[in-house]
Amino acid sequence: MPARPLSDDTLQLIDAVREALAEQGSDVEEKRMFGCHVFMVDGKMCLGVEHDELLVRLPPTTHAEVAETPGVRPLSSRGLMDGYFLVGPAAYATRAQWQHWIDAALAFNPLAKATPKKAKPKTAAGNTAETSNAAARKRSIKKSTSSAPEAHEQPTKPAKTGSRKTVTPRKHSVFDDDDL
Repeated sequence: MPARPLSDDTLQLIDAVREALAEQGSDVEEKRMFGCHVFMVDGKMCLGVEHDELLVRLPPTTHAEVAETPGVRPLSSRGLMDGYFLVGPAAYATRAQWQHWIDAALAFNPLAKATPKKAKPKTAAGNTAETSNAAARKRSIKKSTSSAPEAHEQPTKPAKTGSRKTVTPRKHSVFDDDDL
């Protein structure tokens, strides 16, 4: 069964996480896990998005404390995934709240254990199409998360007549209330 298309809100949240991780300059890979769009940082699941919720991986020792936070719920209600939380929109509504969750997940990431890689069957050429696609995605993400300053600067010259207009970065809808 093909995956359902993602809503505009989900896509915007994925973009916001992608932008936050691009500023870090880490090795980031995106994939589907737990029914979520997750971001692997340095080979370990760090952040993700499920519908309008932010998935964060935090120290398992803080599980009980974090689970009491309003707008936050454990990923598993059976206690099987201590340290994994879904953060609702009310709990990341401001830039300060958003940054708290991003920073907390990134701070724990170096201490987190990586899941051992499963061996995939190889084709006669030594590579599966799935592995090739994953490698291509990883390369494209590395390119898009480049921390080179020239990649983030806007052109200073006005656009020529008849050429495309330059696109200015848009403010993420998650923080629409910041200006009020």
